[in-house]
Amino acid sequence: MDAHAEKVRPIAARVKQFAARKQPFRIYHGATNSTRSSQRRADNTVDTSTLNRVLRVDTASKTALVEPNVPMDALVAATVSHGLVPLVVMEFPGITAGGGFSGTSGESSSFRYGPFDVTVNWIEIVLASGEVVKASRTTDENTDLFWGAASAFGTLGVVTLLEVQLQDAQPYVRLTYTLHDTVQGSRKLMEEEIERDDVNYVDGIMFSKTSTVICSGVFAADVPAGGQVVRFIRSSDTWFYVHVRRMLNKFAKAPVGAAFTEYVPLVDYLFRYDRGGFWVAKYSFNYFLVPFNRITRFVLNPFMHTRTMYRALHQSGLADFYMVQDVGVPYEKMDEFVDWLETAFGIYPLWLCPLLLARNSPNAAHGLHSDFARLDGSTSEGRLMNFGLWGPLPSGLSDRAAFIEANRLLEQKVQELGGKKWLYAHAYYTEDEFWAHYDRPSYDRVRAKYDAEWLPTVYDKVKVVEKPRTGGDGLLGWLLTLFWAIWPMRGLYGVLMAVLGGDYLMWRSTTSLTTVSPKLAKKS
Repeated sequence: MDAHAEKVRPIAARVKQFAARKQPFRIYHGATNSTRSSQRRADNTVDTSTLNRVLRVDTASKTALVEPNVPMDALVAATVSHGLVPLVVMEFPGITAGGGFSGTSGESSSFRYGPFDVTVNWIEIVLASGEVVKASRTTDENTDLFWGAASAFGTLGVVTLLEVQLQDAQPYVRLTYTLHDTVQGSRKLMEEEIERDDVNYVDGIMFSKTSTVICSGVFAADVPAGGQVVRFIRSSDTWFYVHVRRMLNKFAKAPVGAAFTEYVPLVDYLFRYDRGGFWVAKYSFNYFLVPFNRITRFVLNPFMHTRTMYRALHQSGLADFYMVQDVGVPYEKMDEFVDWLETAFGIYPLWLCPLLLARNSPNAAHGLHSDFARLDGSTSEGRLMNFGLWGPLPSGLSDRAAFIEANRLLEQKVQELGGKKWLYAHAYYTEDEFWAHYDRPSYDRVRAKYDAEWLPTVYDKVKVVEKPRTGGDGLLGWLLTLFWAIWPMRGLYGVLMAVLGGDYLMWRSTTSLTTVSPKLAKKS
């Protein structure tokens, strides 16, 4: 803790410098899993990249004390060695604990526990004044600050420490796959699965309106005789998405209502979507006209992990041309939303993930999601079905105006259906539209109480700022614009910068996925 305090001290001093002149600042974490462009510069930045350690795993209280830039793979590696695992583990190993707290991150266990921020007991935060304080989720210790900071993208201060809840883990996840040919059938099964006490994980992949595979996971201590073990994180393993897609052939030959069960090592399950970034990396094969098969996936595997993919995506600028959005709609609106998505975009597959957003705490009314503050999630009220919508639009990669319009149509449809959009991705709302989704009075009150009004708002942080699509004025600018319009220059530049690293490689993970044993400690 002394070493941690030494790292926080210059951060607090830096914030005080900005506070003295009321100059808004950005936070440099060392890496990002956001698709939003950075507006960070040397003169407007607080560097927190050294806050990247797991300080303690407490087996008695089942908690982990972690700094904000600890990525999920490092956190899982530290906890599974004690027979424990976080309640919610984001599906990409590079997503950090601080990012999960500040950005409404959820995964296939979030039907039970809610977003990652709800699984945090307390945070240490540097206020906009430079003062370092503690804020708790459940006690009277700055509880309004805790809930105000949750999902607020660092707009109330700089989070420097978190206590994360853990649960008992097992070496395997028994994963059961079922196929449904209607949206209603998929929803019904997911609702039944999340009501089961023994189910730990639920999500699904919708390949079409008439073909959805639901994946239901239960912790398992061992593999029974005849049980099949599958893995997903090694270079020789099949991508999870490809593995599930191949199951469609098995279902076609099986009786109606058949289910298939496999055993997946826990770490492989938690990060099953890392290789290929769900299925987004498949679009890079299309972009570069490379065959998509087992051999090419193996050869190109170093580029297929999400850390490298995000660097390439940012550097190439191609994130400005692909739909990369996660949105949640009420369960009862799923049919309407799927029909609308198919007509508007025709993008498949879609990722389905049931989320519990109910906070069941009056103190949560201080946060952006105050409309869920007093709900307990015992009914469908307070629950949303997350749709992961990732892929190229019919307009292709050249019509920027059509791309923006498509994103705005999605935002408007989600609002019409009473849903939510997760803000890690591009946001094209007008300011009035944005605050129609969120409780600005509550958010502003907590910002005023903690003297954070001079910091950027959440809207300031997530809105897309349109940049000129030229390389400058005159002949040189025209030539540069022409150059970037030539296929595949953007993609090649993104790959090159991902390899060279640029300033993104200032950050390194302390743990490689391939070094994390699929077996837990015997004590588990």
